[in-house]
Amino acid sequence: MPDFSYTARTKAGTVQTGTITAQSRQGALDGLKQKELHPIIVKSNEKKGTNKDVKIPGLGGVKPKDLVVFTRQFATMISAGVPILRALTTLKEQTESPALKVALEQINNDVQGGTQLSDALAKHPKAFSEIYVNMVRAGEAGGILDTILNRLALQVEKDSAIKGKLKGAMIYPSVITLVAIGAVIFLMTGVIPKLTGILIESGVELPLQTKIIMGISDFLVTKWPILLGAVVVAGVAFTRFVRTPGGKYKFHALLLRTPVFGKIIMKVNVARFARTFSSLLGAGVSELESLETTAGALTNVVIRQVLLDAVKEIKNGKPVSVALGESGRLPGIVIQMASVGEETGQMDTVLTKVAEFYEDEVDTVIASLSSIIEPILITTLGAVVGVIVASVLGPISSIQGSIN
Repeated sequence: MPDFSYTARTKAGTVQTGTITAQSRQGALDGLKQKELHPIIVKSNEKKGTNKDVKIPGLGGVKPKDLVVFTRQFATMISAGVPILRALTTLKEQTESPALKVALEQINNDVQGGTQLSDALAKHPKAFSEIYVNMVRAGEAGGILDTILNRLALQVEKDSAIKGKLKGAMIYPSVITLVAIGAVIFLMTGVIPKLTGILIESGVELPLQTKIIMGISDFLVTKWPILLGAVVVAGVAFTRFVRTPGGKYKFHALLLRTPVFGKIIMKVNVARFARTFSSLLGAGVSELESLETTAGALTNVVIRQVLLDAVKEIKNGKPVSVALGESGRLPGIVIQMASVGEETGQMDTVLTKVAEFYEDEVDTVIASLSSIIEPILITTLGAVVGVIVASVLGPISSIQGSIN
């Protein structure tokens, strides 16, 4: 039987390391629990071949809906007792995704050659994420692959649904914003220049705001290459800045402080953290491995860093709830629920409830997003257009009054 290295916490709270012999990872976890040890990390000591990413010409990422369909069908077939190779062959023929079809063909060949399913999946990171692979590996070790696949399908569905709702909610505000920008550009480059000549020829003393509007209009018409160049340079500089670790962290921290959107970003990341962490724990993955893997699934690097910092504290023997709460960034309810999960030994169940709560919160906020942003955009557009029109029509009215 293989040996597993482990780091675990005793009842007294001290950290203990060692090795344990078991038939599988799940067996090692069960053995540690029998010794009244709380597993933090459990890793096999067997040497495995390196799983390098396989570069397949023309293979892009797999769409979430195709991955959900594959995962659910795979789970159903495994539950019905269909051998893995036969299931993979059948699903490869049925899938409509070219990328998934190519990946499944190579996965089938690898499994047929003696490679574990999880290791075969790991060679296709564009199709199967690290979380997906780790959960399948845990399912293989515990003999509950069908259950794990059903969990995975649910998780992919939830992630896809949240992304879809966010994109849908942003369509209308984006259209309004583009229309507003187009209207202002038309006024400043098409209407104002024609009126500028009339105002200058009239000899009337122009108000300061009118001179400013005319100056901006003249700059847009005559110096637009400079403006375009400045926008391009600023865009490139910003892109390079956010690609650096420090710049990306500062930008994501700023996003968390923005009105409306900051709350949405926090809720989305907390929901993903809770569901992913609970799924991995429920699959039998140890706390530390689950937290490290979950951190990689988060989109906001600030929240991701909270989890990575918590990993370091957990290695030093601190409970998960204490380690997560030290940053002060995560909502209090998450910390309290994690503490309850530790006390009851049902962390995965408790965090699933947290995930459901925040997913409902995200749905509510997204549903009201358009009603929040729409009046702000319309008011802003009306104010800008109003200032432009008033700055020009005022002097024109004065000219007409003097003529009369």
